[in-house]
Amino acid sequence: MTGLEFNARVKQIPVYPAASTYAFDGELVKLASNETPFSPHPQVLEAVEAQLRTLNRYPDPAKSALRRRLSDRTGVPDGRIAIGNGSCELLLAGAEAMLEPGAEVIYAWPSFSIYPHLAAMSGARAVTVPLDDAGAHDLEAMAREVTAATRMLIVCNPNNPTATGLPPAAIDDFVGALPRSVAVILDEAYVEFSALQDPDESLALLDKHPNLIVLRTFSKVYGLCGLRVGYALGSEEFRLAVDRVRQPFSVNALAQAAAAEALNHQDEVERRVEQTVIERVHVESELEERGLETTESQANFSWVSLGERDEDELVDGLAKQGVIVRAGGALGQEGWMRVTYGTRHENDRFLAALDQLL
Repeated sequence: MTGLEFNARVKQIPVYPAASTYAFDGELVKLASNETPFSPHPQVLEAVEAQLRTLNRYPDPAKSALRRRLSDRTGVPDGRIAIGNGSCELLLAGAEAMLEPGAEVIYAWPSFSIYPHLAAMSGARAVTVPLDDAGAHDLEAMAREVTAATRMLIVCNPNNPTATGLPPAAIDDFVGALPRSVAVILDEAYVEFSALQDPDESLALLDKHPNLIVLRTFSKVYGLCGLRVGYALGSEEFRLAVDRVRQPFSVNALAQAAAAEALNHQDEVERRVEQTVIERVHVESELEERGLETTESQANFSWVSLGERDEDELVDGLAKQGVIVRAGGALGQEGWMRVTYGTRHENDRFLAALDQLL
């Protein structure tokens, strides 16, 4: 023991449930972290390599080139675009800027595992609203929880870990009925995979609702999770606040260059989405044949009900065969597992391993 003293909030912050990597003598099939199986586009790699020669200089603290590129892509003025070290950093910075003891943050549960950190680190009160029977956000129930103390409300769409989604019209009606003092964070990490909308549709809501913040990432469909870069589209007021509370230079030069180049390759995004949907249909139809039910996925993963089967036994049994998936208990709901779609070879490895256990 060192004798060091830490503030009481530290004990309240949960440990983020990162995926385990198991010792396995062979090819490991990692279907636990919702990563894409596709490498970055070759020109993205070239942009990163070109940036290597400038690593003796600090990265652009304003992320100017990437914000301009995002503005061109989305139509949102660059003054209303915040860039983060992953979208997680923007969530944490948003909480630092907006939450405090006496304030409230509302989110559905189970949902993204970083959300419980926001209240714990700020001293605010977390109000969690159960998902409906289909594993989707119950917007009416969430609206009923809004009080004068509510500062922030988060909708993860499509939702992680349940893979369910809502159409933009439902989000539009929901946000329009809330007080403008409530910051609504629309977390769209998986929006490119959703069959319920074109990704640009929800951007049209930004001008209608000044309290709306759309959160997106380059970690998923763009395949840049190893570099950590995400962005928020909202008000300039929000951007200035999150920039004020976090460290300067939080997004490294390689991440900025890679993300800016990745935006030039929307044809590659469309190809990846098409391949992912093909694998989604394949995996979910195979699971159905095995008597395993899933929610209606709008993402790059399936949320699989295990029924009466032992969750730990099944997940550990897959790991022993070199297939890593996520146990539902670690994500907020026992009796389920979350399985990311990999390549056809990886998905068939998962199904074959599953057959050994069923």
